[in-house]
Parts: sequence; C-alpha cells; structure tokens
Amino acid sequence: MKSVIIGFGVIGRVHAEVLKNQGAEIAAVCDTDSSKLSGFGCRSYCDYIDMIESEKPDVVHICTPHYLHADMSVECLKRGINVLCEKPMCISEDDVCRISEAALHSSAQFGLVLQNRYNAANLFVKKYTEINPVIDGFGIVNWHRDRKYYASASWHGKKSTEGGGVLINQALHTLDLMQWFIGMPSEVTANTCNFMLKDIIEVEDSAMAVFSGDRKFSFFATNTGSTDFPVEITLKTDKDYIKILPDAVMLNGELIDFKKDNRILGKRCYGTGHEDLIADFYDCIKCGRKFPIDAGEGGKVMKLIFGIYKSKGEIVKL
Repeated sequence: MKSVIIGFGVIGRVHAEVLKNQGAEIAAVCDTDSSKLSGFGCRSYCDYIDMIESEKPDVVHICTPHYLHADMSVECLKRGINVLCEKPMCISEDDVCRISEAALHSSAQFGLVLQNRYNAANLFVKKYTEINPVIDGFGIVNWHRDRKYYASASWHGKKSTEGGGVLINQALHTLDLMQWFIGMPSEVTANTCNFMLKDIIEVEDSAMAVFSGDRKFSFFATNTGSTDFPVEITLKTDKDYIKILPDAVMLNGELIDFKKDNRILGKRCYGTGHEDLIADFYDCIKCGRKFPIDAGEGGKVMKLIFGIYKSKGEIVKL
C-alpha cells in the first residue's frame, strides 16, 4: 500500500519511523514548513491537496495541529482514501458529526490514534474488566507544561487552534482509557480553570470531572505539576481494586509487570503503542476488517471532553 504523511513534526516522524520499520511504502510527506521536509528521502509537498491528487495514496496519516484534523479527514474520506488521524479527532461537536458522516459514506476507513489501548497492561485490564465489570474509578494526570512548551508552536494554548488545554491535549488518552474500561456515563459535572498559566495560554491548565449514570468515575488533570508524574488509573470491581501504572498493573496489591523492550518513539509520553496500532490499521485495510477505533469509537472521548467544557459546575447530559 502507498502511504503519505501530512504534518512532519515530531509525531509525523514517529509515524514515518514506524512505517519504515514495518516495510510500508512512504510515497510522500507534506508540511507547510518546507524546512521540515529536506533530507527524508521521498517526494515532499507544502500543500496536502496537491500531494493526494498527485500521489493517489491508499493511506493518509494526519499528524497536523488539532484544528486541521476534521477538514483533512473529511477531504480524504470523500476521495476514498483511508485515514489514520492523530488525536484529537477534532475540536468541535459539529466536526465529530462531519467526520462520522464522511466515514459512513466512504469506501475507505477512518482510524483514530489512541495508541494507549494497545499497551500490554491496558489490554490485560480491558480483558479483565470485561469479565469483572468496573463499578467506579478514578484517573489522574499531573504533568508539567510551561511557557517554553507553549511557545514551541503558535497553535498551542489557543481555543481556536488547539480546541482546549490539558483535557484535549495531554489528558485525552487517559480519559479515553477510563471510558474504555468502564463504559460511557450519561452525565458529567465538571469545572476547568487556569491556575498557573494565565499569562501564557487562553485555555485550561486544570480540570476536574465527576461522571455519573449507569457508569461512573471521576477524573482530574493538570499541567501545573513540577514535573511529569506517572499517570494513574484506579478501578473498583465488586471484588477487586485495580491500579494501572506505566507498564504494570496492581491487582489487589499484587504487581503484574508488563514491561518489555519496546522502543520509545518520539516523546516519552507517547508510550509504545504506535507500532502495534499502525500495524493493526494496515492489517484491517488489507483483510477488509473494521478497525476498532473508528469515528464512532473515537468520538466517545470527544463527547466526554465537550461535556466537561460545557458543564461549568452544572450537570450536563452526555
């Protein structure tokens, strides 16, 4: 299959490295900043429409800033090109609907990169909780993002281009895992605020949410930590307490270690799931199998995030 990549920053290069390792044909890469394109060893473009019209790829990897994801995904799907899009799926509820509609009427597949679902510890917990349903849970993301981070890209920290702050960028993966393990709640009561970064960003640096209904859990995320602390998820079943740590699970006090020799590609916070997720997406295309993280599945975490942003301390139906 013939592949192209739109957006050739850090995460675009992660996709490129994975594709090369897996023997895929990377026909071209695209970025509006031409300085990122030199020396990669394939054709390069500064306009993605020119690229897809010239190259006629089978798969497009979208690794651009958040606000570009929806238009690019819809355009490619309308042309029958398979799309693998980095998170978030988009930055508005209307765009969730647009992508879902385009995917429904396309001959191609849409896949969203929620790579933490492919980590060994998380796969173990998913299988375990399918047999032993979760009755409550708590998740926490306590990371550090400062002025230097937000200055590294002009679209960071702006509502119109990033879509939000810590929730839609850093904490999305953890929130997605919680609904994947527990199921979708029907209500949320939440607040977001900017504690420490008021003079730097126009979006939230912290958020707290309590989800309720048939499925319930609570969640806290902040970018105000002094460093990046390990993400933690704690789940309660009828008989068990499960704590999920990086590369390990604590089940009723017993540590189960899932650490393996996977290389970290790109930033450490990306984890090790990109290789398995990308391999699965390509296998789905080859075999005619439905990729499990499609627009409907990927849209679930977006519904949670948009509900948190709407809440402002009041109960919001999801």
